[in-house]
Order: sequence, then structure tokens, then C-alpha cells
Amino acid sequence: MVGTYDSWLVILSIVVAVSASYVALALVTRVTASADKKAAHYWLVGGALSMGTGIWSMHFIGMLAFRLPIAMSYDIPITLLSLLIAAIVSGFALYTVSSGTMNLRRLIGAGVLMGLGIASMHYTGMAAMQMEPPISYDKLLFILSILIAIVASLAALWIAFQLRLETNLAGFGKKIGSALVMGAAISGMHYTAMAAANFEPNSICSVSPQYIDHVWLANTIGGFTVAFLATTLLISVFDAKLTERKKAEVLLTQLAQFDSLTGLPNRVLFRDRLALAMARAKRNEQLLAVVFIDLDRFKEINDSLGHPAGDEVLQAVAGLLRNLLREVDTIARLGGDEFTLILENVTHIDQIAVVAEKILRVFSEPIVLHRREIFVTASLGITIYPRDAVGVDTLLQSADIAMYHAKDEGRNTYEFYAPEMNAHAIEDLNMENLLRRALERGEFLLHYQPKVSLKNGRIVGVEALIRWNSKEQGLISPARFIPLAEATGLIVPIGEWVLKTASAQNKAWQDLGLPPLLMSVNLSPRQFRQKTLLDTLTAGMQSAGLDSRFLEFEITESVIMRQGENAIAILQALHKLGIQISIDDFGTGYSSLAYLKRFPVHTLKIDQSFMRDLTIDGDGAGIVTAVIAMSKSLGLKVVAEGVETEEQLACLTKLNCDEYQGYYFSRPLPADEFRLLFQSTLQASIV
Repeated sequence: MVGTYDSWLVILSIVVAVSASYVALALVTRVTASADKKAAHYWLVGGALSMGTGIWSMHFIGMLAFRLPIAMSYDIPITLLSLLIAAIVSGFALYTVSSGTMNLRRLIGAGVLMGLGIASMHYTGMAAMQMEPPISYDKLLFILSILIAIVASLAALWIAFQLRLETNLAGFGKKIGSALVMGAAISGMHYTAMAAANFEPNSICSVSPQYIDHVWLANTIGGFTVAFLATTLLISVFDAKLTERKKAEVLLTQLAQFDSLTGLPNRVLFRDRLALAMARAKRNEQLLAVVFIDLDRFKEINDSLGHPAGDEVLQAVAGLLRNLLREVDTIARLGGDEFTLILENVTHIDQIAVVAEKILRVFSEPIVLHRREIFVTASLGITIYPRDAVGVDTLLQSADIAMYHAKDEGRNTYEFYAPEMNAHAIEDLNMENLLRRALERGEFLLHYQPKVSLKNGRIVGVEALIRWNSKEQGLISPARFIPLAEATGLIVPIGEWVLKTASAQNKAWQDLGLPPLLMSVNLSPRQFRQKTLLDTLTAGMQSAGLDSRFLEFEITESVIMRQGENAIAILQALHKLGIQISIDDFGTGYSSLAYLKRFPVHTLKIDQSFMRDLTIDGDGAGIVTAVIAMSKSLGLKVVAEGVETEEQLACLTKLNCDEYQGYYFSRPLPADEFRLLFQSTLQASIV
């Protein structure tokens, strides 16, 4: 018995197959994108029903499209069983694709099982026709249909896995193309299986009633399926938009309340948590501590290793602090290298000190980045609620003040806030405000201290020393304002002013007919790190019209040693300009004369602390003797600073020191007084 096909219903079955394939791809995306396990479960069950209904509808419409010259009908329980098989197969496919990983072994195993499941659905549906005698199948086509089902399943699973992360909008084109391929494969399997069926000439359908309106039933099933699939698709699109909106809201909250680099709460969230913690402490009559942590010399890490390395250090520090603290405590990054802690449930101040000491111990171990050990220390400021303050801002301010006091005490330590610290901080703030206006108000002046040759007693050089005559506070010691200028960065414009003024003064003395002198100018650590250093120096000398060979820069040994290879490049560039280099305060740092051979240095200045014990302490004299002897062997000139007695001068002469400066010869003098002193020494040497 030979059957025929209704062309319209065949087309309808293929349309349903393609539609079901597209919805299946969309459902895979929804199951994969569902972060909530419960939501993912709902999408898996609903998707299995929707996708299974689509696949089954294609199969059943394809069977309704098949016409025999006898009345035909279908057993309802068996037909529903084929629908159940389709839903189970669809659920298995969705679960397999959305589970996260897909290797070749898993793909083949899942494809084979899914293909056998689809084939089972089809041949179960065929069995619902209840033909007498039973339907026989062409073995070759039967096997081919199963192979097509497996291959189609493999292709469908692979495509769905590849597109599982594509959104409905972004992946629309890809999913349409993939749905056409999948729909054609599913239809090919169905019609190959139908071709494998053989009906005997005397076959009858034993299902009652035997007559059904195939066109009406196919259109009804097709219409319902398309509507069901469309509804599922619309729900998935709506859910996707809702999920994206929730993700955007979460991201905005994350950006607004958390630090993007370390993942720690930022300043906004920290303030909120601090206010809540203060309320809990008040209610429970407990103490609360705010700890302000600032990494010591963190800028040097950024300058020497680069900002990416600095970011990795900050992330490592955040991890160390997370592991150290209790769950009840809060750690935040306020910005830069500043971290803040909230320590709750505190009953005694000693508990806070224990935590602070643990933090310092953690920082005693190196941080390893790319096989490089980086040592980082921190200064901690601690304030206690409600003892020190009762407001969020005042607590943070007090902790900040205590932290800066810890830095003043030498760093790598912690300090509890005390009221007198606030007075000191206010004084520093007032001085900083005055310092910022000092340049424009012309309050700085230079004094000049002569450098004298030990061989002939003549002035052979001069050091420019800055003084500040504040209109509000009078003369302020350099020891008071220079560290503040260095910390605030004001030392850079002040240093430029010193260079221009000293260079111009040296040129003015030469224009008066005085013999040329080597003018020494101190170069601060922050100036030494400036990328525009060479341009600034050149501009300063050119504006004064001073030859570079009459200029010397004094740099402390610790600054040079910390800069390493970068220092060598800078010093060599200065040397090429004809500028001389002097190592100031030698002996107070950690360098060695052997290491200094690498630097283009001309002069060593022995720190004045060694002069005090030169004539009364054998160790002090031994150090000075060794420095002078080794300097001579390296061809370096030696200058002793802080010489105040005749005995010190005699000892230095015996040790073959080159030059000295100090109150024994002259204190630092204003420009006019220095000129008169210089002229008088010149006249005395002529007489």
C-alpha cells in the first residue's frame, strides 16, 4: 500500500520544526543565564515542555500529512507517550547544553542518547496508528533514520552550546541560521523514517473512530504549537530584559559602593556601615574602633615598578587584610593606598592594639609579584568610639590625624588618637596654607654659607640655604617647613626658585669682578624624581646666564640608593651638562664607597654628626678617617660640614680633608654680607 503527502501540511511541519529549533536555542540561553538555581530549574522544566511540544508537533503534523487509501486514526495514550518522550528528550538536551562544559566525549554520548530518544518518539508515534497487519520497516532506511537523528542531535547540541551565551538580540542572525539547519535535520530524520515504513496492501487501522479530519487537526496542532512557542519566546525575551536590568542595577550598585580594583567597600559604603556600626555599639554599650591604614612610600613602587605593579600590590594588601579580620569587621579602600577598618564588638582597648600589631606583622612578610619580593610597610591611626568622637566625619578625621602622627614617628607603627594631635594637625594645616602663599608674597630668602679650603684657608665654594621669613610667624626654621614642603609637593616650585635665585646671585657676584665660586644647591627627593628635572635645571641656569661648571647639586645618599638604575641615568645626564654632584650627609644612609663608583659623583660631604665626636670619640674619628682615605682612593673630594671648633679643624687638616664649612668660619649669611666676607678674605690673602 502506497501513501501520499499533503504538501501544505509538510510545509507546516517544517515551519514548526524550524520554530521549535529557534525557541530551543533561546531557551538554552535563558537556562544558562539564570544565576538563581530555582529560576534555572523553572526554565528547564518549562523549556522541556515547550521544546518537546514543538518537536512532537512537527512529528505529528508530518504524520497527518501522510495519506493512505484507507481511513486512519491514532491511539491517544500511545500518542501522549510519544509527547512525553519528546519532553524528556528536550529536557535532557537543555540540561546538557546549559551545564557549562562540553567535551567531545560528553557531546557524543549526549548526541547518541538524544538521537535515540527522538527516534523512539517517532516510532512510538507510528505505533499509535495500530495497523493490522503491523507496519514493517526497511532495515536500511530504519538505520539511516536513526543515524540522521543522532547526527541531527549532535549538530543541535553543538550549535546550542556555542550560542548559549548569545542574547536574543545580539545572536538573532546566528540563531535563525542555526534553527534552519536544525529544523531541516529534524524534518529529514522524520521523513526518512516515514519512508522506511511499509504498509501491506490489506492493511487496516484498528483505532476507533477510524476517520479524523487530518487537515483540521494538523492546522489546530500547528496553530497551538506556534502560539505556544511564540508565547514561550516572548516570555524568554521579557525575562532576558528583566535579567539584564537587574544585572545593570547590581553593576551600578557595585560601582557606586565598591572599589573596582580590590572589590572592597568604597568610601560611600564604608560611611554607611560605620554609621550602622556606631548605632550597634551605642545600643550594646560597646566600643568601636576605626583604623586608618596608609602604605608607606607607596609612590616609590608606582614610580619604580609602574602602576600595574602598584595595583597588584593594592590587591594583595586587600587580600591580606581580608584574611586577617573577623567577619563582623569591615575593611574598605578609601582611595589610593588608603584602607580603613571598622572593628566592632570591642570591650577593651587592648583588643584593638592586638589587631594593630597583627596587621603590622602581616606587613613584615614580603609580597611576591612575578617572582619579585616587594616589602611594604604601613602606618596605622586608630580612633575609638565614643571616647574620641561621636560622628562619622570626626571619627575618620581623628583616625587620619593619628595615622599621620604614626608617620611622623618613623612609619611602620600605629598610634591611638590623642587630643593634642589635633592641635598639631591644625598647626600643620595653617603652616601649609602660609607656605602656599610664601612664594607669591616673596617671603623666601637665601643665606649663603662659605666652603673653605683646608690647604690655604680661602673660600672656594658656597652653599645656598633657604630661609622663610613669614609675615605672620616670623623666621621659621627649615627643619620645620622643608619636610612639610616635601610632603605636599610644594618643594618642587620652591626648589626651582632656589635654583634660579642662587644661579642669578652667583652670576651677579661674577659680574662684580669676584672670582667664580662653585654654588651648591640642595636637590630634594621629590625634585630628583621629577621627569622634567633636566629641563627645569637647564632653564634655571640659562635664565641666570650662569655657566653650568659653577653649579653643584647636593643630593642625599638615601635618595640616590633608592632610585637605583634610574639615579645613574639622571646623574650621568647632569654630569654631561657640566654640573657637579655632591653626596650630602654621607655616612647616615646605607651606601658604600664601592657602590658609589658606579655614580658620576665628584664630592662627599661628611655629615656634621661625625664632627661632634671627632676629637673626643675614637670611633667617630675612625669613621671620618676611613671615609677620607677611601674617598681619596676613588678620586673624590671630601667636604666636612658642621665644623665648630679649632680642634675639629686641626684634626681634619691632619686627615687631609679637602674643604670644610661650619660656624667656626662663618654662619650662613645674607648675600650682601657674604660678598663683604668674600672680599675681605680675598684682600687678606693678597696682603
